[in-house]
Amino acid sequence: MLDFRLPDLHGLEVCRALRAAGSAVDVLAVTSARDLAVVRTAVSLGVTHYLLKPFTFAAFRDKLHRYAEYRRQVLADGEVAAQHEVDRMFATLRGPAAHTLPKGLDEQTLRAVLGSLGGDAGRSASEVAGLAGISRVTARRYLEYLVAAERAVRAPRYGTPGRPEVEYRPA
Repeated sequence: MLDFRLPDLHGLEVCRALRAAGSAVDVLAVTSARDLAVVRTAVSLGVTHYLLKPFTFAAFRDKLHRYAEYRRQVLADGEVAAQHEVDRMFATLRGPAAHTLPKGLDEQTLRAVLGSLGGDAGRSASEVAGLAGISRVTARRYLEYLVAAERAVRAPRYGTPGRPEVEYRPA
């Protein structure tokens, strides 16, 4: 496990030094570095997993379990019989990411918000909050997460004097 933001040296430099020394050690990056150039370089240096901070324990556990299963497969003796076996090993390592919510959001509240969204009519954060039994601020945070995840759409609602209200509906 390697954090990229080290006090004396960037984690990518550590990776470069490992590769230059001929080390094939696997690296799990646990970092807050979000720059795409850093991610591309990490991939080119053979980083097996890239876990962004802050992360949940479930996301960390998933990465470790995937890595352990991958290692079990690649350390076996013999040869692969066909392409699908190689694909399976890579899928074990990369696989479909386990759905993890951002820190501070939980599945039960998310289900309540989704259930309160309704159909085509659209609802405001205040309306969703009332139906879900949560605060308006909490409802808006979950609704904005759903918009970012492309599971909901946001649109202005006109009709009353003053600023338009924002309404949300399922995507």
